[in-house]
Amino acid sequence: MRLQMLISSLNANPNKLIQGMKPECEGVLVNQCEEESEEEIQVNGYRFLVLNKKERGVGRSRNAALAAADAELIIFSDDDIVYDTGYAEAVMKAFRENPKADLLLFNVRVCEERRTYWNKDCRRIRWYNCGRFPAYSIAARREALVKSGVKYSELFGGGAKYSNGEDSLFLRSCAGRGLKLYTTPVCIGEEIPRESTWFHGYTEKFFFDRGVLFAFLYGNLAPVWAIRFVLTKRGMLQGEIRTKKAFQLILAGIKEGKREKRKA
Repeated sequence: MRLQMLISSLNANPNKLIQGMKPECEGVLVNQCEEESEEEIQVNGYRFLVLNKKERGVGRSRNAALAAADAELIIFSDDDIVYDTGYAEAVMKAFRENPKADLLLFNVRVCEERRTYWNKDCRRIRWYNCGRFPAYSIAARREALVKSGVKYSELFGGGAKYSNGEDSLFLRSCAGRGLKLYTTPVCIGEEIPRESTWFHGYTEKFFFDRGVLFAFLYGNLAPVWAIRFVLTKRGMLQGEIRTKKAFQLILAGIKEGKREKRKA
């Protein structure tokens, strides 16, 4: 059984970046930069394919990395993750112990204010409860994922038209295509704190883009989720934007999202 890391980055020094992640397996790095090129490098004795690409967008990067992968197992990686000693064997062991799982969602330590989940056991994840998991938690059986036809949305995420939500859309699509998703309490690494590439406060764009995402995630139920969202965030706005205005922006985003879905 082989495992590959699929890393998305921007203007990186490939050797320095990968070395800092403490790799224990092979990988593919898609580096968004100013010149197109392709090379193979060795880091800590592991082979990495480096794809330097001019095109922008984390979804495009993840799709390109997946297309270039050839191992039985893949794990989506961000360039601010440092992996624990033994993580590669821990991932492979988890898949051996969960033969029904097409995707496993692992724990990664993050600072408290950024934590959206923490797995305490192994349980099935469905389309309606997959929105809390980031890309760096996701590992998959590559063949099952490729056969499903699921890819990352290129409309959402860093460098794309709309701010974020690409991970939620990806997992929802996986569940919708019949892939089996499970959590695991195994922890594989730690996120190194840095400034967010997409979150710059509760701005008008934040709420508008959230509306676009809701249209893709929830369809006709998107307005209901909009109400729930603004009520949940009401205490966190701290004068940045009024609740009524936030709701109006989300509704405008939902209309935009419906138009984008028709074009897709």
